[in-house]
Amino acid sequence: MFTDTVGYTASTQTNEGRTLDLLRQQTELVRPLLALHQGREIKSTGDGFLVEFDSALKAVQCAIGIQRRIFERNAEASFQPIRIRIGVHLGDVVQNGADILGDAVNLAARIEPLAEPGGICVSGAVYDQVRSKVPDKFEKLEPKALKGVQVQIDVYRVLLPWAGNDNGTRGDESAVLDPTRIAILPFANISPDSADEYFADGLTEELIANLSLVPGLKVIARTSVIGYRKTEKKVATIGKELGVGTVVEGSVRRAANRIRVTVQVIDVATEEHLWTAKYDDDLDDIFAVQSDIAQKVVTSLPGSLEKARAPVPSLEKPTETEAYLAYLQGQSLMWKTDEASLRRSIEFFQKALKTDPTFARAYAGIARAYIGLGSEGYIPWIDSIHRGISASERAIAMDPDLAEAHGLRAELAFMGDDLADVLFHEVQRALELNPNLAQAHNMLSALAGSLGVVETYVTEAEQAFQLDPLSPVTTRSLGNAYFFTGRIEESAAHWKKTLEQNPQDGRRGLVDYYILTKDFEKAEAMVRELERIAPESSLTLLCRGYLAAVQGDRATATRVIASMEERFREGTSRQSFIGFIYYALGDLDRYFEYMLSAAEAHTLQLLRVRFSPLFAAARRDTRHLELLATYSRPLQPTK
Repeated sequence: MFTDTVGYTASTQTNEGRTLDLLRQQTELVRPLLALHQGREIKSTGDGFLVEFDSALKAVQCAIGIQRRIFERNAEASFQPIRIRIGVHLGDVVQNGADILGDAVNLAARIEPLAEPGGICVSGAVYDQVRSKVPDKFEKLEPKALKGVQVQIDVYRVLLPWAGNDNGTRGDESAVLDPTRIAILPFANISPDSADEYFADGLTEELIANLSLVPGLKVIARTSVIGYRKTEKKVATIGKELGVGTVVEGSVRRAANRIRVTVQVIDVATEEHLWTAKYDDDLDDIFAVQSDIAQKVVTSLPGSLEKARAPVPSLEKPTETEAYLAYLQGQSLMWKTDEASLRRSIEFFQKALKTDPTFARAYAGIARAYIGLGSEGYIPWIDSIHRGISASERAIAMDPDLAEAHGLRAELAFMGDDLADVLFHEVQRALELNPNLAQAHNMLSALAGSLGVVETYVTEAEQAFQLDPLSPVTTRSLGNAYFFTGRIEESAAHWKKTLEQNPQDGRRGLVDYYILTKDFEKAEAMVRELERIAPESSLTLLCRGYLAAVQGDRATATRVIASMEERFREGTSRQSFIGFIYYALGDLDRYFEYMLSAAEAHTLQLLRVRFSPLFAAARRDTRHLELLATYSRPLQPTK
């Protein structure tokens, strides 16, 4: 595969600085996709790449993925558009050190200029291999002699869904539909007892977890689909909002020991039902029903997933149905943010373990609940870490291949400022077992950012966001990654784009952006809207206090600090907010006092402190190095 930037030479002569910045952005977009499709980068050609793949299908899927990603990036009106051409050919090559040579390389180089800006051209050899394996159509070009090629070859262009819209710089994003990106919507509960809602939600989450293990699928996480419970939105609308080409929906009816499950798989582009089925079984057969649904969902998808025709990996099953029902009840409460629900979820998980002491996923649920209790300030931060580590390690001991448990262990390591072997090993293991685990991608992003590996920091945050696009956590992390790495306008575009789905974090991010750009009028509008929709939120208090401080309103800032002092006791994750307001007041002594206290309590927001442009002045103070040294001491394990 050859890629080439359109108009690179002329653009360099016109504005070299801008052109080099666009080239950097292009590289940051392209390289992660090369790795994702197992492409081997042979060399950079200055304004493009030569890449080798072990299959024509991977090469074409990668090329389509690159042009889709660039299209999505260009769709933001605030960006200078990037346009590249891509050519793909199939043939033998000769290895010459790190380089490759031969007619196949030369032909790929000759095919690439035939593509339109934003387009892809492939040789007849490639077309023969992939024409029935990708959802996109092809169009044969008029025969044309290729420079230096004696024998005429057939060339096809890929008909990309967004073609014809100014070469991919504008258009309807709903046309960009990848059938291997799949969303399982919350199953409707039609049981006589409305209290069985947890069972329907549990079946949804189990199917998500099951399909996430299938190689080649990108499965949207539970936190992004749960909001579609009882939705009246059309499948096409949901597909656009989640960026998926396939949707699974269904219903569950439970009566005593009988269950009835209806499920259907829908092609978002055509709204065609690819597969439907009904199951009427005993509750004890629920695991067989789940396995059959997962297998048939996969086999109903387009031919590009032929490798997934093998049996779908199965989830761990408890020995008793009673344990499973208790687990599902705990799981339905685990994602809530109020203290009562989180504590009740632990009780249900413990009930499941009392029935089946070997049920590893119940221990993982306990770990997640303790993380929630600590993050919301209901128990001391350090206490939540120790309890979470104990539960996650028991889950791993019982099931070493449980990706969720390894991901949780990595998250707990990060919470305890352990950025060394434990975090890296656990997050890598989690992603080996389940590449769809958005939380693990998020942790890898945070680790990379903490170590200053900027490219991985951003690309892994993007990966997490793509898998969980409506999650407040992934939305916040990606916006911060852009903002903290100097991609200020991209951060603003991200916050604006996600404002409807995530109104609190979107406005909080835009407050930072408007303060940085000194547009205090718009910052004030964002804060007032936060006070309307979430008046008791700690983020709302922070934004009000910080904005007041930078504008010299010491009385309001001091009042907010007093409110925070009363609400956020020492050792909670929110106490550092007070230090941020002191910084905005110009009181670096109190800022460092609070930051050092947060570092000692393992609640320091390291990425914000190290990289946010809003805290640049503090980083010039000698106490900043002392702060980093304090942070670098990880939490010690309990004896």
